[in-house]
Amino acid sequence: MTVLNVIGVPSSAGSYSPGQEQAPAALRAAGLIEALTDAGNNVRDHGDLTEQTWKPDRDRPFAQNLPEVVQSVHELTTAATDLLGTSDERLLVMGGNCTTALGTCNGLRCAGAAPGLVYIDRHFDLNTPDSTTEGALDWMGLAHALDLDGAVPELVDALGPGPLLRPSRLAFLGVDETQATDWERTQVERLGLHVVPQDELVQAPARAAVAAREALRPGPFAVHVDVDVIDFIDAPLAENVNGRNSGPTIEQLEQALARLWGDPDCRALSVGELNPVHAAADPEALPRFIAALARALAPRR
Repeated sequence: MTVLNVIGVPSSAGSYSPGQEQAPAALRAAGLIEALTDAGNNVRDHGDLTEQTWKPDRDRPFAQNLPEVVQSVHELTTAATDLLGTSDERLLVMGGNCTTALGTCNGLRCAGAAPGLVYIDRHFDLNTPDSTTEGALDWMGLAHALDLDGAVPELVDALGPGPLLRPSRLAFLGVDETQATDWERTQVERLGLHVVPQDELVQAPARAAVAAREALRPGPFAVHVDVDVIDFIDAPLAENVNGRNSGPTIEQLEQALARLWGDPDCRALSVGELNPVHAAADPEALPRFIAALARALAPRR
């Protein structure tokens, strides 16, 4: 039986503020491991990597907490490599922030696969320290995976030789392009990146997921979910509170995840940007999210 390995990355170092470092503990306390097991998975919980909490970094204001982010990516790469070592192992990574996608994909590559990625997010995360003054590396992760001009060498180097991802092995799902920077729009057009926009994810979640998957070249792939793709009013889970009255519900996201996880080439799922402080505003939001995740990741018989 396929093993579902679970690991936590309790880090908000690359974020805009503290909070996401609490997510793995909050998910466990709310019953995620039990829900995954009850859904029929053979779950092995491998605990958490090093906890890191965001702090203002005035020495590197445009790439804040860079050493901590590099450390976190290195740790997750090592762990993911081991936990994806055989074809009958799959991985769920509980972040943390969106830089977990880097360590997850790098672990897949170190385990012997040329990784693909379906990136489910309201944002492209293609910025660099030159394209934004905000300094949060979780808004820049994919710029480093693609080794774009202006990416921070230390983080690019942490991902090994050559770009971690090729444009043909990356697809976006659920993006609200009105929230993109001019730099990001230019890179999407220049690289020919495949984008399935937010409205298609809302209107037909399973079909949108298939479109994103089919845009990747064949081969093993990971999925990353930034929970800010979810309508914040439906479920106030995310670090980013601006996604109000737009985006999919938890249940619509579940349909997309189930279709992607059901693909035999899907090896890993990472979840990022969940802030338990915000989730406390709606006591049903976290249990709903866990129930949807367990249904989406249930073994197909």
